[in-house]
Amino acid sequence: MPSVYALKPKFQALLRPVANGLAAIGVTANQVTIVACLISIALGLDLTYGSRQWLLLPVWLFLRMALNAIDGLLAREHNQASRAGALLNELTDVVADAALLLPFAFLPGWCPVIVAAVVVLAGLTEMTSVVGQMLTGVRRNDGPMGKSDRALVQGAVGTWVGLGWRAHEVIAPLMALLLMATVYNRARHILAEEE
Repeated sequence: MPSVYALKPKFQALLRPVANGLAAIGVTANQVTIVACLISIALGLDLTYGSRQWLLLPVWLFLRMALNAIDGLLAREHNQASRAGALLNELTDVVADAALLLPFAFLPGWCPVIVAAVVVLAGLTEMTSVVGQMLTGVRRNDGPMGKSDRALVQGAVGTWVGLGWRAHEVIAPLMALLLMATVYNRARHILAEEE
């Protein structure tokens, strides 16, 4: 299944000079990972309980993708890779995803239970990738609703809501279905590699 994730190598190439500059001043991959997670939590809380500046969401999602690419570049290309860093990266990704998805439960007409299911399924897509890497040595990032794809949808909804328009509640059930398809696709490819 096609995914926005396919653009990652080009995105990383654009960000490599930034990663090199950060490494030169002593910034670590783990620091970038933690900062990205903390900002995601803060924005999620703001969208839920604070000023509800939804137009910040697409901006932050783009910056978060950039920071995720940068922490990977720092880890791989500047000898900062570690087991602790890999664990931190996976855990903070799931926490940040949840923090940025949960505010959708408070949109008019959106079902909180379905949004909660989206949060759980988003976590399952990442868990499937991690298990796949553990079993086969290859991380599966198949779509149709991987992390980058979710960010694209969330950013579009955030823009829509930020402009004062109502985002249709059917988006959450569609995301849930696409996330289930993503888990299935990743699991299917993992099992095919095992055989």
